[in-house]
Amino acid sequence: MNLKPDRRDDIDLNLTPLIDVVFLLLIFFMVSTTFEKQSKLKIMLPEATAAAEERTDNPITIGIDASGRYFINDRQLVNTQAKTLKLALMKIVADKKDVSLVIRADAKTPHESVVKAMDVAAQLNLTQMSIATLDNQSE
Repeated sequence: MNLKPDRRDDIDLNLTPLIDVVFLLLIFFMVSTTFEKQSKLKIMLPEATAAAEERTDNPITIGIDASGRYFINDRQLVNTQAKTLKLALMKIVADKKDVSLVIRADAKTPHESVVKAMDVAAQLNLTQMSIATLDNQSE
C-alpha cells in the first residue's frame, strides 16, 4: 500500500484577490482622507506714528472712497478706470520731477482700487509714494 502520491502537485498561489483587496484599501483611504491646507501667515505690519515727517513741497493726493471712486487733490474723476487716473495724474505731474504722492483710502475701500492707484503711479515713475493713516492712539 502506497500512501504517498507519486506525482507531486504543484502548489499555485493566486495573488489576484490579495492585490484586489490592497487596491480597494488604497482607494478607500484616498477617498476618505481629507487634506487640509493650513497656512498661518505671520505678517509684521509697520506702525503709524503721530509724528509725521514735515515736507515743504505739496504732494499730489489721491483719495479713494469706500466705493472705489478716485479723487485727485479733492477733485473727483469721472470714472474708476486706470486709464482715466493715469491721464489725470499725467496732467497734474506734467514735467515736475521728484513729485511725492499720498494715497488716502477709506478703511472700507476695495483692495483692488488701492493697488490700481499704486500701479498707475509706478507706471508714471512716481516713486515717492506714501499711504495716509489715522492715528488711533487715545492719549
